[in-house]
Amino acid sequence: MKSTILYIALIVTFFGCANGQSKSDMAMAKLPAPKAGEAIANFAGGCFWAMSESMSELRGVNTVISGYEGGTTKNPTYEDVCTKTTGHAETVQVYYDPKIISYEKLAEAFFYAHDPTDPGGQGPDRGDDYRSAAFYRTPEEKATLLEVIKSINASKHYKQPIVTQVVPFTVFYPAEQYHQGYYRLHINDMSGEFNSGYLRGVSEPKVIKMRAMEKAQLKPEFQKM
Repeated sequence: MKSTILYIALIVTFFGCANGQSKSDMAMAKLPAPKAGEAIANFAGGCFWAMSESMSELRGVNTVISGYEGGTTKNPTYEDVCTKTTGHAETVQVYYDPKIISYEKLAEAFFYAHDPTDPGGQGPDRGDDYRSAAFYRTPEEKATLLEVIKSINASKHYKQPIVTQVVPFTVFYPAEQYHQGYYRLHINDMSGEFNSGYLRGVSEPKVIKMRAMEKAQLKPEFQKM
């Protein structure tokens, strides 16, 4: 469930996202250690359902974990973050092979997978928990992010300048298990549930846009979609 209508967020959380979830689904996901040769990148660009799918479709990306970052609350739950009092943004942690895809290309895909010019959230999802942010681990990553922003701004791809926060990585908390890979598990579920409509109306256009902009970087199975 996404808080499209803030006033019913807690109700929809239970009857939408959490509806029918087992205890194991509601448990927080495990955060894997990077494998030999893997690098990690962290991006927040609105709902992590769409961002997780977008990053997962790129060549060289091995694993994507949805979670929370950028706030002060330790070990937050989805319900905590939905209160908009934790300071956290919905974020993805990307495990990738830098021999196959560079941090620059990951960052580029990130900026095309959402609207980085919106300072108040993403589409119907409003608030800091849906803000655009890139969390760098090294000075080189910071410089790359700023250069990609400069390049995209110069291209006039967006009518407005990018307002993405470029901030140091601190700590990333994995989200509940049922949020992991949510888009791919549910995008074809046309049962009429709230989440299905959200995925089709809000998440899917972001994924499609990223595919169009980063076709050369996609895994083979997604290049013809």
